Amino acid sequence: MADAAVFKSEIKPDWCPGCGDFGVLNSLQKACADLNLEPKDVMVVSGIGCSSRITGYVDFHTMHTIHGRALAFATGVKLARPELKIIVPMGDGDALAIGGNHFIHAARRNVDMTAIVMNNRIYGMTGGQFSPLSGSDISATTAPYRTIDRSFDVVELAKAAGATFVARSTSYHAQQMTDVIEKAITHKGFSVVEVLTQCPTYFGRKNKIGDAPDMIKWFKDHTTTIGSKAKQEAPDLIERGIFVQKEGPEYCEEYQKIVDRAMGGRK
Repeated sequence: MADAAVFKSEIKPDWCPGCGDFGVLNSLQKACADLNLEPKDVMVVSGIGCSSRITGYVDFHTMHTIHGRALAFATGVKLARPELKIIVPMGDGDALAIGGNHFIHAARRNVDMTAIVMNNRIYGMTGGQFSPLSGSDISATTAPYRTIDRSFDVVELAKAAGATFVARSTSYHAQQMTDVIEKAITHKGFSVVEVLTQCPTYFGRKNKIGDAPDMIKWFKDHTTTIGSKAKQEAPDLIERGIFVQKEGPEYCEEYQKIVDRAMGGRK
């Protein structure tokens, strides 16, 4: 097993104290170490937002692109360099607001990459506006009298769009997060890992949930493993684990067949 420190850049993270993105960064680095990946064999592509700053904190090939378009850039990279492991860390707004269309079509095409959706239910970098995953009755800078919008369920959306690997974990369940990221990276096809993360600066403070330890404890108390007895007794608990893991035609391989057919003159 490689040392996770190998994958750390010299730039120190400047996230707020208690931010859940620290845990995702650690789990991502540990997952790559457990898989004995070489930095030259991995490409991390991000958009804009707190979570998207992760490209500056890892020692891989990286692209820090534009808001909501990380999956589009990543698809181009994968088509050009199919041998690379492509990892796309996104925030909830980056992935499913401006980036929602790219998300569903990357899943539909089954492009071989791993999308990590860090779901802190808020736009943290730009001042605490509500996101597509905030849910109803939430306080935010753009909802001073609370929200009325329902939220997406990332798992159900990814499943319906055709992702061939779909999982969920939380920043409390660090080992599980590492495990599902490992499985997502090694899966051949479009993999989605939703990670419930805390934003004490905006979401926690504005909604009087408490500081980072309080928010992390909430993940412990309000989630359970898929199909558990606890879920049967308390249906409102959020399930964690791997929801989908199946094979399917991978987009880049299918595209190469078209290229070969065109070059060979075959119909």
